[in-house]
Amino acid sequence: MTSSSNSPVVGLVGLGAMGAGMAQSLRRAGHAPHVFDVRREVAEAFARDGGAACDTLAAIGAQCDIVVSVVVNAAQTESVLFGDGTTPGCAASMKPGSLFVMCSTVDPNWSVALEARLARLGILYLDAPISGGAAKAASGQMTMMTAGTPAAYERAGAVLDAMAAKVYRLGDSAGAGSKVKVINQLLAGVHIAAAAEAMALGLREGVDPDALYEVITHSAGNSWMFENRMAHVLAGDYTPLSAVDIFVKDLGLVLDVARASKFPLPLSSTAHQMFMQASTSGYAREDDSAVIKIFPGIELPAANGKAS
Repeated sequence: MTSSSNSPVVGLVGLGAMGAGMAQSLRRAGHAPHVFDVRREVAEAFARDGGAACDTLAAIGAQCDIVVSVVVNAAQTESVLFGDGTTPGCAASMKPGSLFVMCSTVDPNWSVALEARLARLGILYLDAPISGGAAKAASGQMTMMTAGTPAAYERAGAVLDAMAAKVYRLGDSAGAGSKVKVINQLLAGVHIAAAAEAMALGLREGVDPDALYEVITHSAGNSWMFENRMAHVLAGDYTPLSAVDIFVKDLGLVLDVARASKFPLPLSSTAHQMFMQASTSGYAREDDSAVIKIFPGIELPAANGKAS
């Protein structure tokens, strides 16, 4: 590592909908991020405008002071850090005192255990799940829910602020960030399911869907998820920005956390079943607004190119 403490070398793993925007935000803030993605061509395309594409996870670990991981789940994060049995991850090559920033939605207890595991290797850790969607990630306006040791925050410096408009510091050890993200996902999943149910009822009752959308988005029943996701339904565009199976996973985590303390979550349970039904009906990889497709006897709007 060749950077100074004021200008760390930053690496980012996972150039998906959120990770690509975060890497762009880092570059816009003056960093030259090293990036890795399993799709080599995606990493190379990013690096053409600044930064560097790494061939391996070991390379990004060796070259960077801070590695930001933006993958789907805990299993993929394990692979990023510790390899897949055939190729090594980044942990083995990260220098003592370097920082790993974990941005996935995971079981908080797993995040706590990961902090201890990395500490034994001399690697600092931030539990730092994210929210806001691809557009906010690209503009540096997303939210990060973080928890970690003072040393981890000191190592991160201004890098977190380069990626997010809101960086919440929720605790001095891992777990609190993931707990807050799980609660956020409870609300997000329930709101999407409720929005789909409301639009489906309107379609069943013969209400003009565009008129319904206009009224609800200017009334007390509106939610951010209704406004955002029902625009996809009106456009007939289910290109996945966040897929149905993301909420199968995330609401599953919500229920796992609550089950451990015997805490009832009736609305979360129902929403989870709705996403499970959508997934097993063939919509697993469609946009999460495709949960509306589980409702019978309705005619959904055809594709019209209006999706936001």
